[in-house]
Amino acid sequence: MPKSWGSVARRGASTINRDTAPVTEPKFSRKPPAPQDEWILVEDDEAVVEEVVVEPRKVAITLPGDVSAAIRRAAVAMTTYQREKRVEQMQKAVDAYERNRYEEAARLANRLAQDLPEVTAIREIAGLSSYRSGQWRIARMHLERYRELSTEPEYLPLEMDAARAMGRMKVVTDLFEILRQESPDPELLAEARLVVAGSLADRGKLREAIELLESNGAGEPRRKPAERHVRQWYALADLFDRAGELPKARRFFEMVDAADPDAYGVRTRLKELGVAARKRSPRPRQKSIKKA
Repeated sequence: MPKSWGSVARRGASTINRDTAPVTEPKFSRKPPAPQDEWILVEDDEAVVEEVVVEPRKVAITLPGDVSAAIRRAAVAMTTYQREKRVEQMQKAVDAYERNRYEEAARLANRLAQDLPEVTAIREIAGLSSYRSGQWRIARMHLERYRELSTEPEYLPLEMDAARAMGRMKVVTDLFEILRQESPDPELLAEARLVVAGSLADRGKLREAIELLESNGAGEPRRKPAERHVRQWYALADLFDRAGELPKARRFFEMVDAADPDAYGVRTRLKELGVAARKRSPRPRQKSIKKA
């Protein structure tokens, strides 16, 4: 996988409530700059100059060179025309993903994966787009193969979440153990732990889910919380709410609200619990200093 693509953000893939789980995008390409306005001279009786706003043009995604090269190498038995068609198809799949057309991206990438099953980047886009379009079995198949080809554990939480959606709870646990043995970075491990907590909650084991998160420090207050801390607070708040422990639920929702009032619809959750949303304090104005 080319480094310039970045990685899919695991965050939110494993929040306790699946329906509201936000997943961010891999950085396949830079967005084109906004087009400038175009001035057109209209020659009529009054010689009026009118301003015409140009509609944004669709810009084709240019794949990183190593991805195109990998596709051409894998398609060496094909004709030159067929090889270039596969590169073009990959560009279209990435372009569709960038525009949130996940089903279209999955359809294109799945077709490519059948032709060129050993190209890591194809497995990546096929797995991510299938995951985003809710095709859990296909997503897990592609993401597992991506992990085997790349030896990278970065999408293991997504594999776990796909298994959770299919009701394969033992698979969730097994994949979590594989991830723990990889000694991943804290954010990746926290995301995977949220998937496990979610799978416990799916089976009504709310207390076990809470203990899993709290025993690993998820409930500790932070002066400067990272995004993973905010997600864990929200997950704990949701679990306490579902368990009927409303004071604790309010406490963690308020922690989320203080850190990021726009996160996960926390204001709505607080309102449902009868808690007034915290007002944002205005920033103090800086006093101007007159020069002597």
